Amino acid sequence: MTNARTNSRPSPLPTTVWLPGPHDENPSPAFPAVLPDWAINKIRTEFMHHPGRQSAPLWRLTVRDTDAGMDARTPCTVDHTPGASSTRHRPVILAELHPDTLPAVAPHSRYGTKEQGAIDDGWPGFFHRVHRLLRADGLLLLAARQRRDTGRLTDPLGLLIATARTAGFRYLQHIVIVHGHAVDDRIVPAPPEGAPPGLIHSDLLALSAVHTA
Repeated sequence: MTNARTNSRPSPLPTTVWLPGPHDENPSPAFPAVLPDWAINKIRTEFMHHPGRQSAPLWRLTVRDTDAGMDARTPCTVDHTPGASSTRHRPVILAELHPDTLPAVAPHSRYGTKEQGAIDDGWPGFFHRVHRLLRADGLLLLAARQRRDTGRLTDPLGLLIATARTAGFRYLQHIVIVHGHAVDDRIVPAPPEGAPPGLIHSDLLALSAVHTA
C-alpha cells in the first residue's frame, strides 16, 4: 500500500487568451503604448463595467522609464467613459510598459536598481506608490511585452510579478493578447510595427492591491 502524495505547490493561475474580433483592426499603438485599441476596449468591458452600477474610471499610464522623477514624466490619461464615476468606485489603473523604454536587467541583479538605492527608486518605488493610490482590492493592470537582448527574447514578467508582490499586490490573472487574427484553424500573425522577430503577443497581468489592517 502506498500513501497518497500531497502537493503543497499552489495550483497555477489561469491564463486567458484574447484575440481581436473579425472587425477589429490591429494597428500598432502610438509609442510608447503597448496595447492595440481593441484590447483597451476589451479591458473596459471586462474590468470596468459592472451591470446595474456606474462604471469604474480607467487611469492609463505609459511608463517611459523608472529613473528618479519618473512620476513627472509618466503621462496619465483618465477614461471619461459616460457613466464612469471618479469618486464612488475605485479606479482601474493600466500601466503600459513598452520594452524599448525599460532598462535591460542583468541576471541576478537587484531589479535593475543600485544596491544603495532607496525604496522609491526603480520598480520597487513604482509599485509602492501605485499601491498607496489604490484602496483594498483595487486593480492594477500591467501591460508588458518581450524585448530582444543580445539576440534573445527576454521576458520581464517574473521580475514584475516578484516586485509587485513585495509591494503588497496579489497576482490574479495572466492574459495573453495575441497580435494576429484567427483564420480557420490557424492564427495569422500581425505583429506591431518594430516588434522583434518572433513576437506575436503582449502580456496583461491583473494585480489586486492588498491592505492589512
